[in-house]
Parts: sequence; C-alpha cells; structure tokens
Amino acid sequence: MIAARTPAFWRATLALSLGSFLTFINLYTPQPLLPLFSQTWGVSPVDASLSVSLTTLTLSLSLLVYGPLSDAIGRRGIMLVTMTLTTLCSLAMALAPDFATLLALRTLQGLFIGGLLAVAMAYMGDEFERKAMILAIGLYISGNSLGGISGRLMSGAVASSCGWEASFLVTGCLSLVILIVFAWMLPPSRHFTSKPLRLAGLVKDLAGHARSPIIVVACLVGGLNFLVFINLYSYITYLLSAPPYNLSPAALGLLFLTYLSGTLTAGFSGRIVGGRSQPLAMVFGMLILMGGTLLTLTPRLEVIIAGMLINAVGFFFTHTQAAGWVNRNARQARASATSLYLMSYYGGASIGSFFLGPFWHWAGWLGVVAGALSMLGVGIGLASYLRWLECRGSGDGGALMSEPKDAESGRTTAEL
Repeated sequence: MIAARTPAFWRATLALSLGSFLTFINLYTPQPLLPLFSQTWGVSPVDASLSVSLTTLTLSLSLLVYGPLSDAIGRRGIMLVTMTLTTLCSLAMALAPDFATLLALRTLQGLFIGGLLAVAMAYMGDEFERKAMILAIGLYISGNSLGGISGRLMSGAVASSCGWEASFLVTGCLSLVILIVFAWMLPPSRHFTSKPLRLAGLVKDLAGHARSPIIVVACLVGGLNFLVFINLYSYITYLLSAPPYNLSPAALGLLFLTYLSGTLTAGFSGRIVGGRSQPLAMVFGMLILMGGTLLTLTPRLEVIIAGMLINAVGFFFTHTQAAGWVNRNARQARASATSLYLMSYYGGASIGSFFLGPFWHWAGWLGVVAGALSMLGVGIGLASYLRWLECRGSGDGGALMSEPKDAESGRTTAEL
C-alpha cells in the first residue's frame, strides 16, 4: 500500500490531481462561449446551453456504469481510455462544421468524462493507506476546482483573440499533454481485486436507496441546488455580453473566478456546521444563494460580481451538507448512494437550461432570477422536510445518525 508523503504517494496523487484537472477543463470549456455560439450559428440561449447540459446529462448516467465496471476489470485502464476519448472529442470539436455536430460530440464526451470521476476514489481506496488517502483527497479536490475554473478562464481568453474553435483546440492539446504525464506517473494497480460484475446487486442497492426518503430528498436538494447555480452562470453570460456591459469572452471567463469563494467555503463548512443540523445548514446555504441571486438584479457590474461571489458561498455550503448527509445516512452500499447523489446532481445541471429558458424568453435576466428563486424555494421545502425526518429520527433514538467509517464522505464535495 502507498504510504503518505512517500515518492510513490506524490507521484500517484499528482497524477490523479492532473487527471481531475483534465476532466474539468474539458467539462466546462464551452460555458463562457455560449454568446459566441448564438452569434455564430444563430441559436437561442437555451439551445446554446445544450453544449453544457447535454454533457452533464450523459455524465450523470455514466457514473452508474463505471464504478461497477471498474470493480470487474480494473481502475487504471478505465481512467486512461476515458481520458483519451475525452481528449479526442475536444480536438474534434475544434473542427465541428455546425452546431449539431458540436452537440453530438459534447453528448458523447459526457459519457467519457465520467470515467475518472467514478473511478479515481476507488483507485485510492485500493492502493493508498488510510492516512495517505485522506491527505490525497484534499489535493485531488484541488485539481477538480482548479480544472473547472481554469477551463473557463482559458476558453474565454483564447476565444477572445482566436475564436471558439481555438478554445477547443487549446483544451484538447493541453489535455493530450496531461494525459501523457498521467499515464507515465500513475502507478499500476497492485492491490486491486477483481469482483464479478453483478448488475442485479447494483440495481438492488440503488432501488433500496431510491425507496428511502432520507436519501432521495437529499439527492433532490443537491440537484436543485446545482440546477440553479450552474445555469445562472450560463445565462448571465448573455446579460453581461450585451449592452451596457459588453464583456468579451475573456472577461466572461474571469467571472468564474467567483467560484473561489465557494471553494474556500466548502473547506470550512464542516467546521461551521459541526454537530448542528445538516438539513438546517442546507436551508441556510440556499437562503444565501437566494440573497446573492437577488443582488444580481442591481444594474452595476461590481454588484453583480458580488452577488455571484455570494452565490458560490451559498451553493457550496448546501452542496457539502447534502452530499455529507447522503453518505452519513446510507446504511449500506454507500458507494451506490454517492452515485445516486451525483446522478441527481449532474442531472439537475442538465435540465436547468430547459427550465430557465422560458423564464429568459419571458423577462430576460429578471425572469431567470424569478425561476431560480422558485426552484430554491422548492429546495428549501425539501430540506425542511429532511429536518422534520431528522427530528423524528432523533426521537426514535437517533436512527439517522450512522457515521461513515471511511474517507469517502469527502468525495462529492468537489466533484462539480
């Protein structure tokens, strides 16, 4: 087993962090480019946002497959193959002759992006000592966050000077370099033990979680929370690229630096909540997200940016608590519960553009804010229901308080 702070530890951890960086730069490359897609092909904001939402949809579905598949055939090979195909898709997008081809490639890419997300933690569990795994998770999370931010920054900056095609080309070329380094640095699996691929057992585990309101409602909270947060960024690019703001793609890319406030919040949220009620913490986070969203109605750029900074704090606060609640209350098959949460999480992102699209056509940014607030209201209602279940469970002797025994509880907090 790989021990903490040894050469093998740094080699494997850096490789996995680079892999997560590759995954997220590819996932979010198109987000600052949505107004350019509308200008180039004459598509509506809703249609342009499909370049993000279709990818997150197929990503959410793929997460249910790669975990059990890696239990049967191994982790390293799945990561290498899916990362290679992710890279090839980005390179092909630079040559897309029309928007339909771009969407087809993005849909396909989502199936491949899920490979590393579903398998990296399992690889750590196989190969790392417990202390080493806990340390490695923090660095892996950093790769996720930096990849998501860097992909948007790089994409916007390149597109401003060289066009949207160059953004995908640069992303693909950078991914190719990272892929080569990843393949060279990641140690072979030495402690992996193959297990039979039993789909019936997987379905049974998922069905068991799906029948539990404690799990399902928290998954819905996570999905609604991400539905609002990620799609506010998609539609605000249209608001800020138009008069009186007239921001370039490079400037729109810089907007995603507001994520950093949420990344910092995610690291401290557990300490802030402590032994307090997680459902109430979810409500608190969504109220913060509501406040930041309302602030973006002020027609001043600096106030809008402040609102997005606040939004990131509220989103990550709710996300970490919802993910932790699912892991905490999964009595068995915790990995399946995590997969169900992530499926709901990315599924929410994929349907958000469809939900908010009519609001945009109805009243522009004001309509989007109204639609976002309505969904957050539903989320607050669901979290309040979890609080009721928590109180009832406490009265029954704390049935909801089973603690996780491994480091997996930190998994979902950064898989954005």
